[in-house]
Amino acid sequence: MSNLFISAAHKSSGKTTITIGLCAALTARSVIVQPFKKGPDYIDPLWLTQAAKRSCYNLDFYTMNESEIQHNFNHYSQGSDISIIEGNKGLYDGMDVEGSDSNAALASLLKTPVILVIDTKGMTRGIAPLLLGYQLFDKTINIAGVILNQVGGERHENKLRNAVEYHTDIKVIGSVRRTSELEIKERHLGLTPSNEANQAQIKINKIAELVASQVNLEQIIPQNIQVASPTFNNQPKTLVKIGIIRDAAFGFYYPDDLIALQTAGAELIFIDALHDKHLPAVDALFIGGGFPETKMVELANNYSLKQDIYNAIEQEMPVYAECGGLMYLSRQITWQQKSYKMVGILPFDTIMEVQPQGRGYVHLVEIGQGLWPVLDSTTKDFYAHEFHYSRVVNLPTDLKFAYKVLRGEGIDGKHDGIIYKNTLANYAHLHDVEGNHWTKRFVKFIHSHKIGEINA
Repeated sequence: MSNLFISAAHKSSGKTTITIGLCAALTARSVIVQPFKKGPDYIDPLWLTQAAKRSCYNLDFYTMNESEIQHNFNHYSQGSDISIIEGNKGLYDGMDVEGSDSNAALASLLKTPVILVIDTKGMTRGIAPLLLGYQLFDKTINIAGVILNQVGGERHENKLRNAVEYHTDIKVIGSVRRTSELEIKERHLGLTPSNEANQAQIKINKIAELVASQVNLEQIIPQNIQVASPTFNNQPKTLVKIGIIRDAAFGFYYPDDLIALQTAGAELIFIDALHDKHLPAVDALFIGGGFPETKMVELANNYSLKQDIYNAIEQEMPVYAECGGLMYLSRQITWQQKSYKMVGILPFDTIMEVQPQGRGYVHLVEIGQGLWPVLDSTTKDFYAHEFHYSRVVNLPTDLKFAYKVLRGEGIDGKHDGIIYKNTLANYAHLHDVEGNHWTKRFVKFIHSHKIGEINA
């Protein structure tokens, strides 16, 4: 297999942990693995990136068209021995009743064999009709194997293997025993991101060891592997310097968006909002999503950096903030009955709730008040996603917004993209795709502002 799709019968079957283990186990054997994640998720790709030692890229039917998905898959797979796609939810799950956005549709589009991870708790012979049903539901899907997960012991495994081998033609690739060592601590947005988890690499190594000992890697490793020589692209001319706040509080960045910023002419300078005391010499800031509430004490106590950011925004430095970044720029964050002051440049407060306040795909339309130049006058609406447990409170009535929300929650159920001077802050997470090349617009805006300062 030169590529494969890891899916399941339903969510929470353990496919993420199994995929992390496969990526790390193969990488440890000098197999060059290129990971991908279906959907808009940030957290799983952080783990997969660390496991494969290679950036994980998202493939998303909602924000990308089919040709773009195929191009990105082929492009980022170059130089790898095997590409592994981790699905989301179950193999046939999706928003469309006809399955056009399902995992199966992605596997079909990319002509990728599927390995099903099945949570076998409480199951023995019943695994056979489950697998047969998945085969018959769409005969064009190549279910190349199954990994039995959460197996209780040897007796349980034998019953499962016998049922699969007797009733189906699907290969049992592995049988993974139930153990707490394969669990990754979960929190309100799913898996704890690897940039925050303590001793993440130790955890990944342990998962890889367990998966390698219980999954037949020889059935997965491509035959006659040829390790490709690294290729180097000529770097574009640097037009601007963008500070990227990336640390244990802010880690939600699509790797291809960072590449797109560089391609558009940006030099990326990474900033740690927990420990760096001052802003470096940059022309703009990009503050992505994350979990600032879990680090709000450290963020609040870094007074000098907060003041630098406040002053920079007041002096009209271009700034783009998403979700957690929006929270950081607000006056304060309240979580678990405790409140801590943040940068305070945006005139509202944020409160963490127990239930999601915005979750899923969003459809936004620009309403003519945005900061960034329009590259294509016909492109005014676009698709993105949001996933936040915080909500904005004490919101003034005279704020300017960049977007009207056609689908989703945004800031107030009707609008997203708060504008203050040269700052844009929204709950929506943007992805630079064919329908929304936001990175070019951002860099162009920064450059024009920089030129304006020079000429002033």
